[in-house]
Amino acid sequence: MNIPENTDDIWKRAEIDSPCVKVCVIEPKSRLCTGCLRSIDEIGAWSGMSVEARKAVMAELPTRAGQIAKRRGGRAAKVK
Repeated sequence: MNIPENTDDIWKRAEIDSPCVKVCVIEPKSRLCTGCLRSIDEIGAWSGMSVEARKAVMAELPTRAGQIAKRRGGRAAKVK
């Protein structure tokens, strides 16, 4: 069996790529993914979205970073 070295190639399509960065954590207050900044509803609907709808989401993503609460804790908090 020939298994590709990079399994990400399996998911490539001739459409707008998903902004997923494989850090899938939903911030409860904003309901946005901390990795890709999409809403939980957008993540669920992504595969069925039109190209235009995906473009609209992609254009809006840069404006969403300020909507996610900064994490407190983890290693960075222990170092301080």
